[in-house]
Amino acid sequence: MSPFAGPGAAGSAPPVLVAVAHGTRDPAGLRTVAQVLDRVRALRPGTPVVCGFVGPALPGLDEVLEHVTGPAVVVPLLLGPGYHVRTDIPAAVRRAGRRPLIRTAAPLGPDPLLAGALADRLREAGWAGRGAVVLAAAASREPGARTAVATAAAQLAGHLGRPVVPAFLGGSPSPAEAVAALRQQGHGPVAVAPYLLAPGDFARRAAAAAGPGNALVSAPLGAHEAVARLVLRRYDAARARTAGAVAAR
Repeated sequence: MSPFAGPGAAGSAPPVLVAVAHGTRDPAGLRTVAQVLDRVRALRPGTPVVCGFVGPALPGLDEVLEHVTGPAVVVPLLLGPGYHVRTDIPAAVRRAGRRPLIRTAAPLGPDPLLAGALADRLREAGWAGRGAVVLAAAASREPGARTAVATAAAQLAGHLGRPVVPAFLGGSPSPAEAVAALRQQGHGPVAVAPYLLAPGDFARRAAAAAGPGNALVSAPLGAHEAVARLVLRRYDAARARTAGAVAAR
């Protein structure tokens, strides 16, 4: 039987869920990642969950994979197909030297579950359902990254029933430029929704870009239940792909 057989398969222990988050030096960001994974464990008792980082935090993904024995599914806690997803994570998996026993899931975004979580964060921040929203994402030069953010903005617009414009921290249009453009177009109150998992430098830049007393800014996605459910959805999808490929041989 494949070690990646689906949940409940007889005689099979579940693969380790190796979550990979973007590193940060902000303790609040690290706490948020830990809280997300606590929710994952609560939703799926019995599935071993560990975490590694790409970027300035420890343990790194290489170190975590060195200590994982048996099958594992690497789940990027990242919101789109950026450099870490395309390059860093596959390289770490290759260096682990156990490729037949390690599978990599898709990144979390874009996904309608995230749109619902973003909408909740906006309401928690006091958004009253009027005006337009700027979705502030980290910029990336990777092919497809901007398209993924545009898809996330469209999903959020469909959820809210209001215009949502993508903007990029470190790219163009910036959140500040997007806020100004929407106001010039007569959209009235404008809110900024950080398309980010956790607090950190990018979240602070998103808040600053809105300007003092200007746009309302919601919190990052954080340990929303929808995020935890999506982590498990990506994990299960990677297991199903692998088990299906084995069965087809």
